[in-house]
Amino acid sequence: ASRELPAEIFEAKVSVPLMHQVVVAGLAGIRAGTHSTKTRGEVAGGGRKPWRQKGTGRARQGSIRSPQWTGGGVAHGPTPRDHSMRINKKMRRGALRSALTDALQSEKLAIVEDLAWDEPKTKQAVGLLAALELAGRVLVVLPAPSDRGGGEKSFRNIPNVKLAYANGLGTYDVLLADRVVFTVGALEGLTRAAEPGRAGGEVTA
Repeated sequence: ASRELPAEIFEAKVSVPLMHQVVVAGLAGIRAGTHSTKTRGEVAGGGRKPWRQKGTGRARQGSIRSPQWTGGGVAHGPTPRDHSMRINKKMRRGALRSALTDALQSEKLAIVEDLAWDEPKTKQAVGLLAALELAGRVLVVLPAPSDRGGGEKSFRNIPNVKLAYANGLGTYDVLLADRVVFTVGALEGLTRAAEPGRAGGEVTA
């Protein structure tokens, strides 16, 4: 069965630089930023001059904890900091539209009616993926999280399958996946979130 896809999402201009910028910002935001090194002032020892300034024939030195010494401090090393970058909503939306348009053009998309099964059944989920001939990294997009969703829980134990939700779909997840599966409800939720003037439904990198 075929389905009409919203042109504003799946027929957008594909901007590779924009997608790159949003993805880099998203990955930077999850960095811990706890890397640290000690400078020459923080390394223990080295309080006195190792030898006199002149007359020894050796190079002049002021401390055994200078960066050129073994056991010395690190020059210009990393320090704890926040790596996150600011990306505005318009850029996030544009990058996601680019990724979804590219997914459609590269025939990565598949649409199913629903995944609302009565109980979790991994075997049934595997059978669905096999029937749709979905291999590699598969992204399954659902309308919203649900505690009662047997279909949702059925995919959690399958390697290379990731779950995402319409109101939090990220550019990176779409680009990383080899195949993207939308439920009809997720597609409708994505369309509503993309409507101009709506406060909700912001996408992430």
